[in-house]
Amino acid sequence: MEIDEATAWSGYRCELGEGIRWTGERLVHVDILSGRLMTLSDAEPTSKPPTVLATVDVPLGAVAPWHGRPGSRIAAVGTGIAMITEPGELRWIDNIADDAPTPMRMNDGVCDRAGRFWAASMAHDNTPGAGGLYRVDPDGTITLALSGLTVANGPAFSTDGRTMYLASSTDGRIDVYTLEDDGTLDVGRQFVQLDPSLSPDGMTVDDHGYLWVAIWDGSAVHRYDPDGELDTTVWLPTSRPTSCWFGGPGRDRLFITTAAYGLADDDAAGRVYAVDVDVTGPPAGAFG
Repeated sequence: MEIDEATAWSGYRCELGEGIRWTGERLVHVDILSGRLMTLSDAEPTSKPPTVLATVDVPLGAVAPWHGRPGSRIAAVGTGIAMITEPGELRWIDNIADDAPTPMRMNDGVCDRAGRFWAASMAHDNTPGAGGLYRVDPDGTITLALSGLTVANGPAFSTDGRTMYLASSTDGRIDVYTLEDDGTLDVGRQFVQLDPSLSPDGMTVDDHGYLWVAIWDGSAVHRYDPDGELDTTVWLPTSRPTSCWFGGPGRDRLFITTAAYGLADDDAAGRVYAVDVDVTGPPAGAFG
């Protein structure tokens, strides 16, 4: 697949832009460290400041729509899981990492096809093995699905909902798991091993079952076929892409968040980018 280099879509910069999603008829994403949830137009690039939907005083890792509650979202935020409303009220479900022996925060998260929310925790100082992956069922029950993780990103789910991909960013590895109907996972296996200098970050699956992965410190988004072979590379003018998702009226435009973290002199860093592609992807799943 031949794809042009992605172009800047936002005029603003994020310290740690992440979690871009197409929900309903608009794009939303977070700036983790500033605790902001933002939206921007998918119609054309803009130089306008971000439209901030909500702001909280703790790191905001990721959100997903809450089914049947317009304006409310489930959020991986601070040290736990909460409902976040516009303009930023938090209704806590559980501070699951509040009593950890090392300071923690929530990171990436997404809903599967069954309406369950999956979110990862990590140590602020990247303590090896301190994090975990949690599953939040529609009734609010929270289960530790995987432990011993360092910096986990994603997850992403196959088009049939039977497979989960999870990035181990500090190890440069993506693993794949079989997802059972009750939400349990098998032991998993390695799907892709990147060069040690590269870190797989946020990701999504297109409607053909190929996995798209933002490559931190790689200036690129990789597309992998279902066998784990690299199929396509989308290049960016900055080194730290963090997440990607399909949006626009036809859901055939790939939007990519990036980070300015550690790149103070790079004016291209921290912006949202976009590129038109020849495939489509699903909208973000809703909780519940």
